[in-house]
Amino acid sequence: MVNYILSHTKLSKTSIQNTIKLLNEDCTIPFISRYRKEATGNLDEVEIGLIVKFKEEFEALEKRKASILKALEEQDVLTEKLKQSIENAKDLTTLEDLYLPYKKKRKTKAETARKNGLEPLAKILMSQNANDIESIAISM
Repeated sequence: MVNYILSHTKLSKTSIQNTIKLLNEDCTIPFISRYRKEATGNLDEVEIGLIVKFKEEFEALEKRKASILKALEEQDVLTEKLKQSIENAKDLTTLEDLYLPYKKKRKTKAETARKNGLEPLAKILMSQNANDIESIAISM
């Protein structure tokens, strides 16, 4: 997390580490900027806000990585190369691009009907050429 925040800001590593520690102890941004200056290296509210923003981004990215890896394992399509690529993804866009080919599509009622062999009956109904629809449906 520290390296992720470090790559997006120009703050010192110790300031980031100490600020994250204070944030994890449920300290607020104003409290940290006013009363914990010695720990953060005199960071102001804007800089602490940046740390909070990138901390939340990192946590969301890690959570999404875990859910994608779990989904791919359930589908039995997870290769070592794909797993490595997902773990090394630096942003959500890259992560979603890696997952896109394996993402499950929504199952519609039309797809279920096609799977059950009802497409020919639907075509007959849509053409409106049949007089006795019930007998056609029974014969299918």
